[in-house]
Amino acid sequence: MTPVFGHGHLRLYLLKLLDESPKHGYELIQALSERFGGTYAPSAGTIYPRLAKLEDEGLVTKTADGRKTVYEITEAGRAELAAREGDLTSIENDLTDSVRRLADEVRSGVGEAMKSLRADLASAARQAREATDATSQSYSSWFAFDPTEDAPTHGAPTRNATGEAPSDEQAGPADESPASADAARDASRNEIRDVDIALAEFRQSVRTALRSSGAKGTVPAGTAAAFARRLDEVRASLLDDLKK
Repeated sequence: MTPVFGHGHLRLYLLKLLDESPKHGYELIQALSERFGGTYAPSAGTIYPRLAKLEDEGLVTKTADGRKTVYEITEAGRAELAAREGDLTSIENDLTDSVRRLADEVRSGVGEAMKSLRADLASAARQAREATDATSQSYSSWFAFDPTEDAPTHGAPTRNATGEAPSDEQAGPADESPASADAARDASRNEIRDVDIALAEFRQSVRTALRSSGAKGTVPAGTAAAFARRLDEVRASLLDDLKK
């Protein structure tokens, strides 16, 4: 940050503040902060060494007031102020410029911080979306099933254990009509749609429960492994049912 006071200027300004009224160190820090609109507040390590030097020069005195030390300007201090009235006026003008400059620096710093924060939030949101998509694809692959994958070709003759086509006595019922086959396919598509809906509801309810437990820190160790194992069991059972 750009220096606020020029060399020796803070020392003179402390005399000015003490000329207004006696103050202890913290009150001087507050007074300076108010003059700068809250954009600058000197540390105790900046104020007290200068007060000690002013005391050594006989320009201020200090008295104990309970646990506080109150500083008061002396006649020599007032004479110093009078002798440097022109310098004091210049300091006052410089303070106005310093306040404006500090405000600009604060605004610039806040703007940069906001840019960085927005970039971090955008990156976090992107990573969350990618993680969600990956999880969704993983669930889909676990439960994916094509009911026509292992089905015999419509109209193709079946074979017995020897690989020969069955005789008329061995043959089953006549092939279904095209209309009946279309109805069966429509029914299968409806079942698949209902399964997709059920999977989506299942996924959402599990995510909600996990996030709630995660916020409380109550998700047991091994939950992910147990969850994956049970999903594998459910998938195997469903696939067996579909292949019957």
